[in-house]
Amino acid sequence: MFNKIDATVLFVKNLDNCTAFYRDVLGLEVTFSDDVSIGFRVEGQDFLLLKFSSAVEMIGEEAISSNDGGACRVLLCAGVENVDAVHAALEAKGVAFIRPPINQPWGRRTAYFADPEGNLWEIFQNL
Repeated sequence: MFNKIDATVLFVKNLDNCTAFYRDVLGLEVTFSDDVSIGFRVEGQDFLLLKFSSAVEMIGEEAISSNDGGACRVLLCAGVENVDAVHAALEAKGVAFIRPPINQPWGRRTAYFADPEGNLWEIFQNL
């Protein structure tokens, strides 16, 4: 059926703020941009930001609106070599962490933060 997941797309209300966060704070390299979207490439994976208004036009508001009171339903996970070092580097750039680095019982060291629009991220390293 599926042979791979080709891209991750986040719908955002403020493209400029989110672009600055992903480009300047997380250090992702921009691969393309236009008036409604911006793309990054991470280890062969496309990661895109799309204006929420364009997502509504493309897919339909009913399909992308939250029907559960706005609860976050996605966690984006990024593997890193050293969680503590990345945690310190991101904190130095002003990222507020929801959970500081901790060893998890499933064999990973993790830390959690949110982007400017509340999308949740986990950084992890295998123990």
